[in-house]
Amino acid sequence: MVNPFYHSRGKGSHIRRRTRIDVLPFNKFILGSNSVIEDFCTVNNGVGDVTIGNNTLVGMGNVIIGPVSIGNNVILAQNIVASGLNHEYRDVHMPVHLQKVTTAPITIEDDCWIAANVVITAGVTIGKHCVIAAGSVVTKDVPPFSVAAGNPARVIKRYDAALNEWVKAE
Repeated sequence: MVNPFYHSRGKGSHIRRRTRIDVLPFNKFILGSNSVIEDFCTVNNGVGDVTIGNNTLVGMGNVIIGPVSIGNNVILAQNIVASGLNHEYRDVHMPVHLQKVTTAPITIEDDCWIAANVVITAGVTIGKHCVIAAGSVVTKDVPPFSVAAGNPARVIKRYDAALNEWVKAE
């Protein structure tokens, strides 16, 4: 940890040895208690804070570029990209790499499961207890207690508390 005022790791947390942690001293990096970041991940807080809650698993090969906030009891499977960063491209007289960088925070609330090979774009919130199907591209917010799938991801099921079951979305 570079800066104890902005960076912290909770008790029992683990960052595997083959993980790239690009943590700068001026943005937060917080890893909650009993959370794990598996091998071959990249975590970067260069353009925004990265916070990961308690009892959360960041599976192998994930890329997390802040600003990103991940809640408690979240499972991120393998090869997920969650990037709060975008490149400007609108000025056609200037190369994209010379244009400004924009950011919009990503929020993954508590108790979610994000399956393998999902892409989560800047500015998206995934609500509490959601499941995002493998290979989905999440470009819009997903309401709590939903299952989303596809490219772009859309809600295919929701939990109905009155029926006490998951029902197909209309």
